[in-house]
Amino acid sequence: MLNQINPNKKWLVLVGPTAVGKSAVAEILARQFETEILIADSRQVYQTLEIGTGKPDQAARKKVKRHLIDFVPPHQFFSAGAYKRAAESLIAEMTAAGKKILIEGGTGLYLKTLLYGLWAGPPADWAYRENLMAREKAEGPGTLHRDLLKRDPLTAEKTHERDVPRIVRALEVRHLTGRSISEIHLEDAAAHAKRTTPHRLIGLRRDRDVLYQRIEARVDTYIAAGLVEEVERLLAAGLSEDLPAMRGLGYRQMIPYLKGLQSLDEAIAVLKRDTRRFAKRQMTWFRADQNIQWIDLKRDEGAAETADRIMRLKKEDSVL
Repeated sequence: MLNQINPNKKWLVLVGPTAVGKSAVAEILARQFETEILIADSRQVYQTLEIGTGKPDQAARKKVKRHLIDFVPPHQFFSAGAYKRAAESLIAEMTAAGKKILIEGGTGLYLKTLLYGLWAGPPADWAYRENLMAREKAEGPGTLHRDLLKRDPLTAEKTHERDVPRIVRALEVRHLTGRSISEIHLEDAAAHAKRTTPHRLIGLRRDRDVLYQRIEARVDTYIAAGLVEEVERLLAAGLSEDLPAMRGLGYRQMIPYLKGLQSLDEAIAVLKRDTRRFAKRQMTWFRADQNIQWIDLKRDEGAAETADRIMRLKKEDSVL
C-alpha cells in the first residue's frame, strides 16, 4: 500500500530523541516545502494533554498545519496499528493533493510500523482474554503481571503492572505460540535492522551533555507553564492515573506530588531523570535503523541552520 500511496516521491522523515530540536526544524522545512507535518508521537495523539506532551502551541499550528495530534480521547487506548492506518489515510490525501510528505517524531514504534509494517502476531483468542480479565478482577490488581513475570520476565519488567491490555496480549501470545512476545520482538528487531525503505530518514543528535541540558531546561519550562496544574485538572476531570495517556512522561511523575507522597522538587528531579532515560532508549531504538542518516548538531546550532543543512543535501539524494 505504501508504494501505491506515493510511488515517485520520497518522504522526508525527521527523527531523533526528545528535546533535540526536531519540531522547530520540521516547521522550517514544512514552510520551505509548502507542506504540512505528520507527527509521529504516541503522547501528542491525545486530546487535552498539552503541556506534558510538548505539543506545538497555537501560534506554531497556525504557521504550519500539524496532523495526527489531538485526535484521540485520553480515556481511549491507541495502538501503533491504528496510527499506521490514520497516517496512511492522510498520506494518500496529501499525495492526491500534490503535497510533499514530511513526517516528524520520536516514537520509534509508530515510525517502524508506518515504514516497515508491524508484526501482527496470532489473532486474538477472546475466550482466553476474557478468562484472564476475570482472574484479574477476582484475584486483584497485579495478578496477571505476576503471571507474566513467571512466563516472560523481560516483557514483565518493561510493562507496568496496571497495563492490563499489554499484559493480556503478552500472555495470549505465549499461550498461542509457546514463545514469549519479547523473544519474537527481538527477532523482529533484528530483521528490522536489515529492512530498506525508499524514503529518506534524517536523524538529529546532539552531544549527550548538551541534550541533557536541553531536557532539564524543557522540564523547567513545562513546570513554569503549568504542568502540575494540568495534571491536577486531568485527574479532577476523572481520568484514571492508570490510563496509558496518564502514564506518559510529565504526568505519572507529577501524581506522587499531588498525592502528597513527594515534594515538588523530588517530582521534578524524577521527571528529569526519566526523560533522560527515555531519550537514551529512543537513541538505542533509532541507532538500530541503518536507513537513518545522522546529522550531528553543534552546541549552539539553531533550527534554521539545521534546516539549511538538510535543504543543502545533494540533489542526487532526491529528498522529497
